[in-house]
Amino acid sequence: MTAAEISRIAGVTRATVSNWRRRHDDFPAPSAGTEASPLYNLSAVQAWLRARGHTSAASPTEQLRTALRLLGPGSGVAARLFPLVAAASRRTPEELAELAALPDDQLIARAEKAAGELPATVPEAEPVHYGPDDAGAVRALLDCVREAGAQAALDVLAERELDEGAASGVYQTPEGLARLMARLLPAGASRVLDPACGSGTLLAAAARQGARELFGQDSLPVQGQRTAVRLLIAAPETETAIRVGDSLRADAFPDLTVDAVLCNPPFADRDWGHDELAYDPRWAYGLPPRFESELAWVQHALAHLEPGGHAVMLLPPALAFRSSGRRVRAELIRGGALRAVVSLPARAAYPLHIGLQIWVFQRPEPGGTDRATVLFVDGEGEQRDGAAGPPSATGTATSGAGTRSGSRSRRSGPSASAPASSASASFDWAGLTERVLGQWAAFTASPDTYTDEPGVARAVPLVDLLDDVVDVAPARHVRATAADIDPAALVRRVHDLREQLAEQVAALASASASGGWQPSGASAREWRTATVSDLARGGALTVLRAAPPGTRGSKGSTAPSVDRPVLTAEDVSTGHPPSGGAVDLHADAAQPVAAGDVLVRAVAGSGSQAAMTRVADDRDAGALLGQHIHLLRPDPARLDPWFLAGFLGADDNIASASTGSTLVHVTPGRLRVPLLPLEEQRRYGEAFRRVYELRAAVRRTADLAADTAATLTTGLTAGVLLPPDTPDTSDGPDSRSV
Repeated sequence: MTAAEISRIAGVTRATVSNWRRRHDDFPAPSAGTEASPLYNLSAVQAWLRARGHTSAASPTEQLRTALRLLGPGSGVAARLFPLVAAASRRTPEELAELAALPDDQLIARAEKAAGELPATVPEAEPVHYGPDDAGAVRALLDCVREAGAQAALDVLAERELDEGAASGVYQTPEGLARLMARLLPAGASRVLDPACGSGTLLAAAARQGARELFGQDSLPVQGQRTAVRLLIAAPETETAIRVGDSLRADAFPDLTVDAVLCNPPFADRDWGHDELAYDPRWAYGLPPRFESELAWVQHALAHLEPGGHAVMLLPPALAFRSSGRRVRAELIRGGALRAVVSLPARAAYPLHIGLQIWVFQRPEPGGTDRATVLFVDGEGEQRDGAAGPPSATGTATSGAGTRSGSRSRRSGPSASAPASSASASFDWAGLTERVLGQWAAFTASPDTYTDEPGVARAVPLVDLLDDVVDVAPARHVRATAADIDPAALVRRVHDLREQLAEQVAALASASASGGWQPSGASAREWRTATVSDLARGGALTVLRAAPPGTRGSKGSTAPSVDRPVLTAEDVSTGHPPSGGAVDLHADAAQPVAAGDVLVRAVAGSGSQAAMTRVADDRDAGALLGQHIHLLRPDPARLDPWFLAGFLGADDNIASASTGSTLVHVTPGRLRVPLLPLEEQRRYGEAFRRVYELRAAVRRTADLAADTAATLTTGLTAGVLLPPDTPDTSDGPDSRSV
């Protein structure tokens, strides 16, 4: 590792590392490199830092990435560490700490023995052997599992392997999306298949819904291994069978039928086997066109279902209306296989620039009841950041949202290192899930008597879908008509919104008042600074990190049970009180929040204008700390909370303490804070608090203004609102018509 990497993991400057080299004879000597650019052994440096009480400022996942990178490309160590993740997940944090503290030779021997116990359920698993050079990576892996969880370590290893294999563009299905798709399955679904399993998120979600037999296949060996290990960690009580291979060309389960299929297949794959599979018996609804690979995956899923079984698939929106797929769509509708289509908002899933759709299928039963309608649910009104979205035609605002995964042919979008869960972390998955599942439950309970909800959901007769276009895009069918809108109710809605907007504008004007801001002088102030790591070592604050999503405890519990709200990363940005639930909480790292704690978002989108920090207040006290948040607990006798939050959240500070481009991962130990007397801190703190309130007021005002404008537009264009009388100014300003 370089001196720059030492400075990052120690949370100090490059100059400090140079001083250590000159002043301490026992500082590790360079093991490679040149005199001008020396390289150091990671294990030796970490041992030297630990001996002097220097805790690492880098996150556990970042330390693991560094250890893997130092081994160089082509080492293959990431793949060899997969079984060790499964073994480490069964150890307590204390046991992992003891293992990591062993000398290199003993550590390697113990790790090799533990990894050799990997069950045969992992595809293409080979005997594992570690060498002396692997000790640093093994130790970093154990620390990562202990501090961040097994799933976080697994994702780092997969990221490394996918980069080495040049298979970029592979993404995890977000946890919120996976939960929604799994909950669209009937409650009794016990045997579930994912023929493009990718990272295994959908199968893990099925296990949480009660599935007991899980089957998966993926064309990439690293993804098959990743899924197998993930299920060993997340669902050890289930029976699993994971295979490697192209599901369309070389189906590993040709005779298997299951209760349900969950799948997020590759999109726009022109090399899916159109010519060689032209006479395949799976094409019961017609040969999929060459450029409609998604329809091949749909029929592959239906072929694996028991009669009456359900398939829930994430598909691109163009599939709903492209002319090339019209005949197959028509047969799916005519045969009663298509049950529902749900639209998701743009930026809800990769690729972020389009809104994807969830399609629900059911294999017809011989002699079963003829299906007369298809349900369409519009989720595109849901928006990011919990903001009030545009109203439906009834004038009701909505909020919430959605994200996307990968398995085989993800060739566009951000790099594979960007976790999809982070990309969708700010969506209100709970709100969207409630919106969708409520409609789906009502529809499946009684399709013939289902009552449409204009602007949200509508059951459309099959005969109305089987026209020359066979367009099954939800926006086409759910759109409310004038007959659905009550003019008097809409006027009341407009009146209420205008009153709220007027109050909010007044609040914004108050928050934006000058307040006596003064220049600092002829030039900017300069001050000495310290890193958060330095302050933590000096006892001025304590850093508590929330665990990432998807990790589990040593006992393998699947979901925490909480009786109090969870503070989410979105709440940090918006200033809302805690709004999360059990799904937003890590099972083992629940951290109660106290008034005065400083909350720092761990992940932010590049160029994001959302607040990265805030101070917990009395509304937050007692709430549990959610995912993607760092909690800093300052000593009030030494640090003012709002002073700390203000300087930590500065754009330059966040940029210098972060990694990533599309998604920014913040390392809190590297954030810097000016060293000022407490009284002066309080002056700055009060100013930062006012700035935060201004930002929150701007956001609330913008949300209300957008809601008001959209409601007025809906009323005017639907013909249920009349424009105000044009003012008559011929006799002066007072002669207006009312």
